[in-house]
Amino acid sequence: MPKLDEIMTRGGDKGETSLVDGSRVSKASQRVKTYGTVDELNAVFGLVRCEELPEDLTAKVLYLQNELFNLGGELATPLDSEFADRLPRIQQAHIELLENWLEKARQQLTAADSFILPGGTRAAALLHLARTVTRRCERELVTLMDTEAVNPACLSFINRLSDLCFVWSRQCNANGTADILWQPEGVSPPGN
Repeated sequence: MPKLDEIMTRGGDKGETSLVDGSRVSKASQRVKTYGTVDELNAVFGLVRCEELPEDLTAKVLYLQNELFNLGGELATPLDSEFADRLPRIQQAHIELLENWLEKARQQLTAADSFILPGGTRAAALLHLARTVTRRCERELVTLMDTEAVNPACLSFINRLSDLCFVWSRQCNANGTADILWQPEGVSPPGN
């Protein structure tokens, strides 16, 4: 277990950071952008977990936070590094678990006859925020994969996670009955 005694190292003062294997890279590198977005997503899930959530969603979100931390570590370690095999990695079992949760949650929802706007309950709005950060994480990951070797299961995991955020947001809106639906014809503007 790592000890976090020294927080201020000054190691990044010149715009570089260390990867897990000790190699130094620019803080603007695609690898750092990608695992930084995973970290941001984890922070959004921390906000989600502060809300009143249906059923066992709090435990599932905590599980995801731990897996996202593992994913960040995996992305902060080049695949050809000697450290790569020592760290937890996203595997097909992680993807299948998300698919299982997705299907179970989807079965509880009322059908939507329009696109859904972020909002309703605070928990639903935060899950929509998590969904959009997950989609950005997915874009960052695809960009990284264009130039560097990355475990392909990471992309599948992130893709399922964005779908799960959407379905969970609907669960937090009374299984979809309190969703805010997009109205293509618009809404009346508020009065003066």
